[in-house]
Amino acid sequence: MKGLESISSWTATAGAVAARRRLAERHGDPLFVADWKRALFLHYAVEAGALQAEVPFELDLWEGREAIVTLVAFTMEGMRPFVGGKWTKWLLAPISTHGFLNARTYVRHGKESGIFFLREWLSNRIAVHLGPWSFGLPYRYGEIDYHHEPGPGERMLYGEVRGRGRSLRYRGRIGTEPVSVVVPGTREEFLLERYTAFTCPGPGNPRRVFEVWHEPWRQAAVEVQIEDDSLLRGLGSWAEGAHLLGANYSAGVEGVWMGRPQRVRGI
Repeated sequence: MKGLESISSWTATAGAVAARRRLAERHGDPLFVADWKRALFLHYAVEAGALQAEVPFELDLWEGREAIVTLVAFTMEGMRPFVGGKWTKWLLAPISTHGFLNARTYVRHGKESGIFFLREWLSNRIAVHLGPWSFGLPYRYGEIDYHHEPGPGERMLYGEVRGRGRSLRYRGRIGTEPVSVVVPGTREEFLLERYTAFTCPGPGNPRRVFEVWHEPWRQAAVEVQIEDDSLLRGLGSWAEGAHLLGANYSAGVEGVWMGRPQRVRGI
């Protein structure tokens, strides 16, 4: 594994450095590596008590009072084993590139903060069957149509995800402010700079945790119009009163490292 000194100076945020160290200490080399491209983050405020009743970890509340759920619409490209290069890349070729929509919230376990996946929709049916078995991820199949790559001089994006009669449909305009890494101490840092993922396959199954590392998201604010978010509203009673807080867009991060899932201790 490359040393911490190899992180470029503009990305050496405290969260990124700490995440890389944790991954090295707990897992050694990553299990997989991939690119996460053209990501749109839609942030919703929800009622904390109702959400906590559905989440098997302590919620991590913004400023100690606000529970947030984020929908992350992106495309994963080129997932491959970290070890073996081109000789092992073919193993994951059938599931290496496809669309994702994650519904995640923010949690704590002991002194460590991270994310918890409430639901994930994928456009690859093979991957839908592998995620729950390997990482304990709550995968569902969804029809995904993203247009997240504006042409020169354009700032518009739009997309739709459909699953089991519900959908997420939106269109937005990327802001004119320069693309940047989030400022420390802001709500954007709280929401985007997350490198630990907790999962729970269901009652009676062990809770799991895995680490990721990537350079921080270079992002811009997005003015977004939600045309249909029934996919979110269908996740539980906690989602009925959800209201949109804001949105961010990033062209993506390359070379994302994903560590091996481990059983969460102390629960």
